[in-house]
Amino acid sequence: MQQTRKRKKVYTRPLDFKNGLVEMVHGSGGRAMTQLIDNLFVTAFDNPLLRQMNDQASFMGYSGRMVMSTDSHVITPLFFPGGDIGSLSVNGTVNDVVMSGAKPCYLAASFILEEGFPLADLKKIVESMAAAARAIPIPIVTGDTKVVEQGSGDGVFITTTGIGTVPEGVNISSERAKPGDKILLSGTVGDHGIAIMLIREDMSFQSTLESDTASLHSLVASMVKIAPDIHVLRDPTRGGIAASLNEIAQQSGTGMILYENQIPMQTQVSAACEFLGFDPLYIANEGKLIAICSAEDADKLLAVMQAHPLGQNAAIIGEVIEDNHSFVQMETRFGGRRVVDWLSGDQLPRIC
Repeated sequence: MQQTRKRKKVYTRPLDFKNGLVEMVHGSGGRAMTQLIDNLFVTAFDNPLLRQMNDQASFMGYSGRMVMSTDSHVITPLFFPGGDIGSLSVNGTVNDVVMSGAKPCYLAASFILEEGFPLADLKKIVESMAAAARAIPIPIVTGDTKVVEQGSGDGVFITTTGIGTVPEGVNISSERAKPGDKILLSGTVGDHGIAIMLIREDMSFQSTLESDTASLHSLVASMVKIAPDIHVLRDPTRGGIAASLNEIAQQSGTGMILYENQIPMQTQVSAACEFLGFDPLYIANEGKLIAICSAEDADKLLAVMQAHPLGQNAAIIGEVIEDNHSFVQMETRFGGRRVVDWLSGDQLPRIC
């Protein structure tokens, strides 16, 4: 077994996590940077692989197929009802990994900090990341920190990279959607994006809506266990379920039919979208997934999803059809049909 080496503590001016600010010296590679890393990041993320303190993490590999995903998080505001950029950066990348059916194994985290950012807020963000990672659990085994001049950033940007391993016999991929498959959604649409918009517009006092940010690893594990031949999994983040289903339709060469009256949605999201002029199908989620499976597997998969805390509002919302144009259509509650096209522009920028 490889021994971890203990780095000698470097002492300089004590970090003031109550009133202190990020300074350029915290990204200089010197004593102040080492102190920030040791007293904040290593303390919060502590695990044997991180304690190796090399420029890379050395770990034992896994047999079989592995997956890797990376994501940068630039959300504003950094703190929002139901979460913050820290928990979001862990959950978001873990969700991208587990949409392959994989078990999440390791995370890397990279921070771009703006000069003048309060150390108290940075500490909250890092501790939120650590709590989210422990809950999965997944170790944050390596990372990087850079500091940019005041005015050159926006407080904190976080990039996380995740690695996972796929169980034997599981082959989940967008091109596997085929006519006759059922489309399932694990819960209500638009919660994250609308929660962010309400706080940006200073309207959150009128709502109890929170972001749905959550790690979907345990939900996916239970789904794969009962139906290992799931064809497609996707977490509908930016662009919502509309963008995700258009991508899947293009990649699989199929079409989609959605049933509007089957799509779960909170009343607050529906009301906010109507007031703000948004289409909820295009609003981001951070704790929901789309599953596409054979008609034979649909009912048992739905039952497993509804039995899980993160899938209580799951529903079958549509089906895959033959369509050479790969259109996504929706049967409205009034009996008509409309095309759910690709999003033109960006309804809600900086939401993840």
